[in-house]
Amino acid sequence: MSNRHLARTITMQTLYEWDFNSSDEEKALAYLLENKREFAPEFEDQGFMEHLLREVFAHKADIDAYIVKYAPEWPLEQITTVDRNILRIGVCELVFSPEVPSKVAINEAIELAKTFGGQASGKFVNGVLGAIYKDLSDKGELKEQKKKKQTKDTPAS
Repeated sequence: MSNRHLARTITMQTLYEWDFNSSDEEKALAYLLENKREFAPEFEDQGFMEHLLREVFAHKADIDAYIVKYAPEWPLEQITTVDRNILRIGVCELVFSPEVPSKVAINEAIELAKTFGGQASGKFVNGVLGAIYKDLSDKGELKEQKKKKQTKDTPAS
């Protein structure tokens, strides 16, 4: 398992605990660090985990609004705790993390859903994130599209 995949897995477990127990964000961060020691003592990419967790918390209202908009038949509180938090990671990386390619964000979320979710979780996560991806692409708002546009518009030296 790659370091980044393991980081997302531990972050998802932390978000699950935070969401399930309605704990505060600082307790969740402490849990993240403890979880890391318990499940992956040799793990080296702690900074990525902390960054991802903080980004999810920083954009939580916007992330949840994306989920509500693109999964309209599923009220947020009725989505399983596992799927809801996998979607939060996926939306965060898809929309708010410029360093993570869009397709990587989607693929990683689907893999988490297949591993930790129910039988239909992978398809559900794929459907929601795929719809967000398509909408952002149609609007020219994918981070990859923005990067290309900036490169084209930047004058040569």
